[in-house]
Amino acid sequence: MTIAMPQPDPGVLAARDGFLGELGTIVPPDNLVTDEAGLKTYECDGLSAYRELPLAVVLPETTGEVARILDLCRRHRVKVVPRGSGTGLSGGALPLKDGVLLGLGKFNRILDIDYANRCVTAQPGVTNLAISQAVDHRGFYYAPDPSSQLACSIGGNVAENSGGVHCLKYGVTTNNLLGLEIVLMSGDIVRIGGKYMDSDGYDLLGIVTGSEGLLGVITEVTVRILPKPASVSTLLLGFDDLVAAGDCVARIIASGIIPAGLELMDRAAVHATEDFCKAGYPLDVEALLICELDGPGPEVGELTGRVEEIAGDLGARTIRRAASEEERERFWLGRKSAFPAVGRMSPDYYCIDGTIPRGRLAEVLTRMEDLATHHGLGVVNVFHAGDGNLHPLIMYDIDKPGDLEKAEALAHDILTLCVEVGGVLSGEHGIGVEKRDLMGTMFSDVDLKQQQRVKCAFDPDGLLNPGKVFPVLHRCAELGHMHVHRGQVPFPDLPRF
Repeated sequence: MTIAMPQPDPGVLAARDGFLGELGTIVPPDNLVTDEAGLKTYECDGLSAYRELPLAVVLPETTGEVARILDLCRRHRVKVVPRGSGTGLSGGALPLKDGVLLGLGKFNRILDIDYANRCVTAQPGVTNLAISQAVDHRGFYYAPDPSSQLACSIGGNVAENSGGVHCLKYGVTTNNLLGLEIVLMSGDIVRIGGKYMDSDGYDLLGIVTGSEGLLGVITEVTVRILPKPASVSTLLLGFDDLVAAGDCVARIIASGIIPAGLELMDRAAVHATEDFCKAGYPLDVEALLICELDGPGPEVGELTGRVEEIAGDLGARTIRRAASEEERERFWLGRKSAFPAVGRMSPDYYCIDGTIPRGRLAEVLTRMEDLATHHGLGVVNVFHAGDGNLHPLIMYDIDKPGDLEKAEALAHDILTLCVEVGGVLSGEHGIGVEKRDLMGTMFSDVDLKQQQRVKCAFDPDGLLNPGKVFPVLHRCAELGHMHVHRGQVPFPDLPRF
């Protein structure tokens, strides 16, 4: 028996072709991707367990092109998903099959370096590391340094409010951000902030930072740069169990010491990393802390001694200072290579992030071990211990039936635990699609509706990155935001090409 397949509606096909034709007039032919092979390049972000082919990928090169693209999509009621380098780990840049993926990879120039005002202005596709490299010869650097800094884009860092191994002392993206140029869904180009620390009025810069592409498309970023510290001391502190390492973190912070970085790796991560890049880590420990202190020489010397004393009191098996800049760089190379190193231990791993109070670190690590045993999966711990930002790596095999579902269930339980002990669902990876349905564990319905009212103010038709962050997306009219234009109420049913 032959089963007749449903045929595409001719009217829908004509609307799609007409839209794509108009889109092709805005950018050069090579900057519009519609063939299946080309679209597969963009079918997922770093959270590669979930995949979808977009309707089209458009790669603008100027802010004017972005504005025209968004205006066209608004008029045709076509959804838009902004994308930077695609290194995100929460599905925030996951395409929609009836939407356009707006790639910003061609926005890759540093526009201005202002040493007098200690800031750099760059396009959103510039990589995080490229900013520090551009100012290194003058003794400056950009402080937030995610492990993916070689590839992740500064625009994506703003969208996710990214941190890094030195965010404990120097803050995450929002603490180092001065100004933005963004394009709204209306096609309007808006500038927020500039080359100064504070601006009048509402903190729109704070609202846009971490908004995960739901409010506007970032086309320019101004960040502050810092002079390199006069002195740096980096320590390896090895312990016989995770609880002692967690207690060491809590005592260091409670004593009033704020290291530049304070990272924790468990035994599995230490061994995988040492095998991967020969960082010089001790292999006879169950948990390893990397503690870096910086500032004036005498202060650094004093604080280093105090940290060594705290670690010794807690029974540290290893207490070792980096003897040279080369050795210090090896210590950090190991930490920043941990994710690819763990990738050699298992066919797949699922990296999540949640943040907890530092004082609950030892308790949470113990309970995470119990949860992993319950679900029958392995977990490797590599994380920003100083600010309680966990990055459990859940090992599974996507080709083994039921394994992905077990990994998702374990991730759900770990994130729920983070909220239970007074933490939050994400420290820097964002909510995206991964944690969207967990938002109710952290916020009430009233909270979520208030947050969506902010989105309505920027994007009344709900076209920017829909399906992300919010478990239920209300129409703006349902939230009390009603704007009637030429007799039409916005937010009509959207066409599905």
